[in-house]
Amino acid sequence: MSFAGKTIFITGASRGIGRAIALKLAKDGANIAVVAKSTTENPKLGGTIYSVAEEIIAAGGKALAVHCDIRDEEQIIEAVQKTVSVFGGIGVLINNASAISLTNTEQTETKRYDLMYDINVRGTFLVTKHCIPFLKNGSNPHILTLSPPPDMQPKWFGMSVAYTISKYNMSMMTIGWAVELKQYGIAANSLWPATTIATAAVQNLLGGDALVQRSRKPDIVAEAAYYILSKASATCTGNHFIDEQVLTSEGITDMDQYAVVPGSKLQKDLFLD
Repeated sequence: MSFAGKTIFITGASRGIGRAIALKLAKDGANIAVVAKSTTENPKLGGTIYSVAEEIIAAGGKALAVHCDIRDEEQIIEAVQKTVSVFGGIGVLINNASAISLTNTEQTETKRYDLMYDINVRGTFLVTKHCIPFLKNGSNPHILTLSPPPDMQPKWFGMSVAYTISKYNMSMMTIGWAVELKQYGIAANSLWPATTIATAAVQNLLGGDALVQRSRKPDIVAEAAYYILSKASATCTGNHFIDEQVLTSEGITDMDQYAVVPGSKLQKDLFLD
């Protein structure tokens, strides 16, 4: 299917995976609501809602830069209403915004704990809640959440209790929404990368240049998202997809094209054996 004229609401879209998905869909002529906090560029992070909006337009899509902190429900409501007033509706929601802290219980500061739960769990829930009325009226409506397949192995919890549970909350919401929203033909799926992805979080919080060199580019997640969102929402729902598995099922076998350093040994992402 083509995404021409379809409105995509993407949280955390000012950089990284959110930006990559936005640009992929923009090439089809999609309308993209770039929803994020960044209005001025942080040199360590790069990108703002305005810079990504410019890139979307250059790629062939239409863009709306929407300043929104998804910890604030009033800002969420305003962002949704602004998107609908400009583009006439919302056809796809991508819950990409997330916070991370790979710390054990004693090392996890309360403010960091609150940040992860306010964004990953509460924010994702509230953004979805306020988009649902418009998704009900959409054609082939999808909710796609960037979260891992739930895996109850103790090792994933032991390494970072707070972060793990926050991400699994997102995945469990996908399971619930797939059932709850099936009657409206709204798909709810999750997507997670097989390897680490070269983003600002990997660069600044997880492993620096060394880990970036063992990562793939955000483009692989964007490609996978494109194929998932192209599927019939009435039947493709309740899945926890892995990016490279999605591409393989579409006949794409050259994963080396997505590596930051082609031919290098890649770092498997969290929550995956």
